[in-house]
Amino acid sequence: MLIDSHANLHGDAYDEDREAVFERAREAGIEGILAICCRLDEFDDVLALAEPRENVWASVGVHPHHAKEWPDITAEELIRRADHPKVVAIGETGLDQYYNHSPEAVQIKSFLTHVEAARETGLPLVIHCRDADERMAEILEAEMGKGAFKALLHSYTGGPDLARRASALGAFFSVNGIATFNSAKDVRDVIRDVMPGERILIETDCPYLTPVPHRGKRNEPSFLPFVAEKLADIRGWTREEAVEKSGAAFFKLFDKAKAA
Repeated sequence: MLIDSHANLHGDAYDEDREAVFERAREAGIEGILAICCRLDEFDDVLALAEPRENVWASVGVHPHHAKEWPDITAEELIRRADHPKVVAIGETGLDQYYNHSPEAVQIKSFLTHVEAARETGLPLVIHCRDADERMAEILEAEMGKGAFKALLHSYTGGPDLARRASALGAFFSVNGIATFNSAKDVRDVIRDVMPGERILIETDCPYLTPVPHRGKRNEPSFLPFVAEKLADIRGWTREEAVEKSGAAFFKLFDKAKAA
């Protein structure tokens, strides 16, 4: 199945044509979408996308950019919201030392709270990591030592060291439109040489990171086939193999999600 494992469809970027976006996704063969929550005050909007639609699921979490707005978030708050049949993941959470919209200590505290919720619920943790490879590797290794949890490093653009260390912990990875950019040779090298083939998902991260040949336009799930084709090219797979393997990896990781 062709699954968009990370889409931000609740925001104002889609207010004018959201239903048409879902229809174009169906026409493009997209058979599932994970709608991502980055702020607690948007959780209801994210859930509202998933509840009436087959094969659309939701996450609950606070992005590191917004960690400063919920500095005292608790695992219990996340766990309570995750107790819904359509909520299949904790996050998006993580570390961002590129923008630093939230202080590092606040990001780390929030991330550890999300880890606790993922461990308690058994749901996968959707992780954002930018310019924080070493710190992320250290935290993942320390926290896995306290008790295993499922992890997905989404939109992976980190280096080979974090990829190797996270892979050794059983982490999954997701590939998006960045892999199609001419400037992203280092990303493609990690996808080809380091990521375990059975643990690679695909995503759009829409409305951001639009793949070639649509770069410059607003991204949407219907553009996911271009990511699948690039993954196939990088790994030496057929397109069908890329779709099959990434879909299987999605349901192996997000095992609360059930295809209709």
